[in-house]
Amino acid sequence: MADARRLLTITVLGSTQTLAWASSYYLPAILADDMARDTGTSTVWLYASFSVSLIISALLGPRAGRLIDRGSGNAVLAVSNILFAGGLILLAIAQSLLALQLAWIVLGIGMGIGLYDAAFAVLGRIYGTGARGAITGITLFAGFASTIGWPLTAWGASTIGWRDTCLAWAALHFFVALPLNYWCLPRPTLAAADRRAADKPVPLDRPMILLGFAFAAAWVVTAGMAAHFPRIMEAAGASTTQAIAAGALIGPAQVAARLLEAGPLARFHPLITARLAALTHPIGVAVLLIAGGSMASSAFAVLHGSGNGILTIARGTVPLAIFGPENYGYRLGLIGLPSRFLSALAPFAFAVLLDNIGESILFVTAGLSLAACAAFCVLQTPKDARAHAD
Repeated sequence: MADARRLLTITVLGSTQTLAWASSYYLPAILADDMARDTGTSTVWLYASFSVSLIISALLGPRAGRLIDRGSGNAVLAVSNILFAGGLILLAIAQSLLALQLAWIVLGIGMGIGLYDAAFAVLGRIYGTGARGAITGITLFAGFASTIGWPLTAWGASTIGWRDTCLAWAALHFFVALPLNYWCLPRPTLAAADRRAADKPVPLDRPMILLGFAFAAAWVVTAGMAAHFPRIMEAAGASTTQAIAAGALIGPAQVAARLLEAGPLARFHPLITARLAALTHPIGVAVLLIAGGSMASSAFAVLHGSGNGILTIARGTVPLAIFGPENYGYRLGLIGLPSRFLSALAPFAFAVLLDNIGESILFVTAGLSLAACAAFCVLQTPKDARAHAD
C-alpha cells in the first residue's frame, strides 16, 4: 500500500510538473514569433519580458519553500496552477506589449512557486531523507516536458491558433493539474515542534554558499547552451544539420542519465554523482575541441545532456543529504536563487560572447562547469567527513 501511494505521488507530481514546464518555460520557443506578430511588438521585447518572469520566479523561491516547510505544499502547488492558468489566459487575450508583460509577470509568479524546487520541497516534506528516489522519479516524467510540450504547442498553433492553444494549456492547469496537486498528494501532519522548526532562520554558512555557487555556475551553462546550442556547434565546425541532429540527443541523454541515477548510481552519495555530472560537460568540450564539431558534436551533446540530467536531480538531493529535511524547502529556495536569477541573463550573455569570441565560448562553459565541480568537491559527504576526522 505504501509503495502504491508513493508511486501515485510520483505520477501526480511528475505529470503536473511536465504540464507546468511545457506551458510556461518552454512556451516562448514555439509561440514567440506568433505572439510578437499579433501584438505588434518585437521578439526581443517578448524575450525580455520572459527573462523578467524568470527573475521574479527566482525571488519568490525562498518564500514558497518556507510555506511548503510549514505543510502547505498542496496549497502552494494548487495556487501555482491557478497562476499558470491566469497567465496563459492573459497571454491569449493580449493585444499589446504591456498586456504581454503583465501575462509574463503572472506566469513568473507561477513558476516561482510551481516548478522543480517547489515539487522537490513537497517531496522532502512528505518523505524526509528518503525522498531521493521520488525526486528522481518526477524528473524522469518532466524530462519529457519539451519533447511533449513543443510538438503539442506547435500542433495547436497550426490548427487552432496560438491564442486558443494558450487557453487549452490553461484549461489543463485548472481542470487537471489543480485537482491533482490539491487533492491527490499526501498531506503530512506537522507537530507543533515541526512548525516552529520551519520558522527557524537558515544561516548562509559555507555549505550553503558553496552549493549556491555550484548550481549557479552549472545552470548558467545549461541555460546558455539551451538557447544557443546549434550556433555553438556551428562555431565549433559542425554543419547546421549536424548541429540540429546533435541537439536532438540532449533530451534522451538527460533521461538516460536519470535512469542511471535511479539504478546503479543510487547507491552512491548524491554529492558524488553531482561531482561526476559536473565533469561531463568539460569532458565533452575536450572531445569536441580535439575531434572537431563535424565529428564530435553528437558525443558532446550526449555528455552535456547526461550531466545536466543528473545535476537537475542533484539540485534536490544534495541539499537534502547534507542538511536533512528541516527547512528543506526554504534552503532550496535560497540555494536556487542565484542559479535561477543568472539563468535568466545567460541567453543574452552567451549571445554577446558568441558574437565576440565564437568557438572559444566553450572554454568559458568548461571553466564554469569545472568551478561547479570544485565547489562540490570542497563539500564533504559523511564518509569524507569521517575520513578527515581520522
